Amino acid sequence: MPPVTLHLKQLSNELIQPFDLSIEPGRICCISGASGSGKSRLLRAVADLEPHSGDVLLDDQEQQQLPADQWRQRVRLVPAESQWWSERVGDHFPAEYNGEGLEALGLPAEAHGWDVMRLSSGEKQRLGLLRALSIPLQVLLLDEPCANLDPETTQRVEAMLLERIQAEGWPVLWVAHDAAQIQRVADYRFQIRHKRLVEVTDGRD
Repeated sequence: MPPVTLHLKQLSNELIQPFDLSIEPGRICCISGASGSGKSRLLRAVADLEPHSGDVLLDDQEQQQLPADQWRQRVRLVPAESQWWSERVGDHFPAEYNGEGLEALGLPAEAHGWDVMRLSSGEKQRLGLLRALSIPLQVLLLDEPCANLDPETTQRVEAMLLERIQAEGWPVLWVAHDAAQIQRVADYRFQIRHKRLVEVTDGRD
């Protein structure tokens, strides 16, 4: 899919007041905030999974002009906890998936054939991320993709994501709570404070 710019125009819901934001291809916008401030619900609004006011556009393509399933093919949400509907990991990937990314994330090639029941929370998180990236997309929405990972594995995930984001030109909304991670990966930083999305420019979260 060709690179696009993600535009949020006067986007709002019951937790966040209207705001404008544009993210260009290959750029990462990190969002932080207190628990319950609406970070995950903001991602769900952009993915057309929750009601909201305002407009979401990919270049000039408006969200409401596409059926929700087609929109979510383009705008890919990776939730904090991915859902698994089959016993075998490989059943959740496209038939043509060749194991790309497993080694980069510290997973063996045979992980594709594992049973879901044997996965740790960190393995589920990494495999859920790879599953989301195995299908073409234009915008990536990440909800704390490293929350269950140790520091070494976190660095692996960050490195893989940064490489793919640059190579594919995805605009990214990345919800994170770790100030050090935000410093490492973000091109833009915002916090949700008192129902407002506020840009952070002083390096502090």
